[in-house]
Amino acid sequence: MSYLLNTAEEQQAMLAYLGVPSVEELFVAVPPEVRLRRPLHLPPALTELELHRQVEELAQQNASAAQYPCFLGGGAYDHFIPAVVDAIASRSEYYTAYTPYQAEASQGTLQVIFEYQTLMCQLTGLGVANASLYEAGSGVAEAVLMALGVTGRQDGEVLVAETVHPEYRRVLGTYLANLPCSLRVLPAPEGFLDPDDLQAALSDRTAAVVVQSPNFFGHLEEVADLAAAVHRVGGVCIAVFDPISLGLLRRPGDCGVDIAVAEGQGLGIPLGYGGPYLGILACRDEPAYLRRLPGRLVGQTTDRHGQRCWVLTLQTREQHIRREKATSNICTNQGLMALRASVYLTALGPQGLRETAELCLRKAHYAARRLADVAGAELRFRRPFFKEFTLRWPGPTDALPQQLRQRGFLAALPLGRWFPSLADCFSLAVTEKRTRAEIDALADALAHCRPPSRP
Repeated sequence: MSYLLNTAEEQQAMLAYLGVPSVEELFVAVPPEVRLRRPLHLPPALTELELHRQVEELAQQNASAAQYPCFLGGGAYDHFIPAVVDAIASRSEYYTAYTPYQAEASQGTLQVIFEYQTLMCQLTGLGVANASLYEAGSGVAEAVLMALGVTGRQDGEVLVAETVHPEYRRVLGTYLANLPCSLRVLPAPEGFLDPDDLQAALSDRTAAVVVQSPNFFGHLEEVADLAAAVHRVGGVCIAVFDPISLGLLRRPGDCGVDIAVAEGQGLGIPLGYGGPYLGILACRDEPAYLRRLPGRLVGQTTDRHGQRCWVLTLQTREQHIRREKATSNICTNQGLMALRASVYLTALGPQGLRETAELCLRKAHYAARRLADVAGAELRFRRPFFKEFTLRWPGPTDALPQQLRQRGFLAALPLGRWFPSLADCFSLAVTEKRTRAEIDALADALAHCRPPSRP
């Protein structure tokens, strides 16, 4: 596809072919009030050298995790990425591959997806994993749509814990806005969903319950107890998990979870504003779930020569089956991100994942003790946590990220944006990359940050 401008002669030739007198005629269907009646305000054209210099200047205004120690979390984390991930993912046959429409011509891609599915099943303790979704937010919404179909409670109720990432909850609300089911958020004022509160909210209308562990505040939820309670009323338990945490914690499938969802960014995918990230979704190996799984499944078989090969086994996409039978219009499988996650997990292995999780846990707890010693700061919640925790600060926290940035740190995610009652709180995340010296230096920097004086 050429991006060169058309000449006036070429435009006239195209208009003549179409049988319309002018370019304006092509846009007659667009309401006049939303049409631009002037040229675009574009700067003069630059030479390649000038453009390169300008882009570099713009890029230098960013404060990236490559420049500063990063203690930010909230769904995206600065985990170490082994060099082998980039080395394999940058191979041209993977880097340019889009999606395996022609299975017989894409054996390499199909094998990658099969390996990814296998790894996700081993990671979650569930029998089936698709490949894949855009990110965790859409994964949560797709899981709920699955649950509505599995239970047959299309006009039932979906319960979601307040400790589920607030942006995942917003995505879910958008997906369900025009469906007959209702959505209810279960309060969690102490930073976790109390099983007794869930029990009181359950009914025979409950189609699905969504929990997250470690949750948005980093705390561990009583997933097994919550799942058991959901099952007693015939609902589906959906759990959002942190893939790195499974190096230490029980797998969702072992806790009785029916559908597990995760953001796969921590598995070898760089931090990026707007992605691309990776939505992981795995479920029980039962027909009711399998037939409602969005995305694709790749299976392993043998060809007519008896050689091992891979095939697209299931894709409930509206392009391939009757529209009313399609489960979702999710179609781009984030294949390159699934490949990165596969290489990452293969490179680390179970022992490497455990060591990574242990480092996150130990360093986060050291940081929590160290930072809670800073005058005026204190832990907001007293709950078991993995790699994130919440601090209360004597005053508004909106200015803290900039203050710490000026002292050389990316840290302190203010929580008032999502939780007004926590306007004086912020969260911190500590990955295996952070050193003791960096944690100590952050504590010193925080001690020099003071809330703005009140009038």
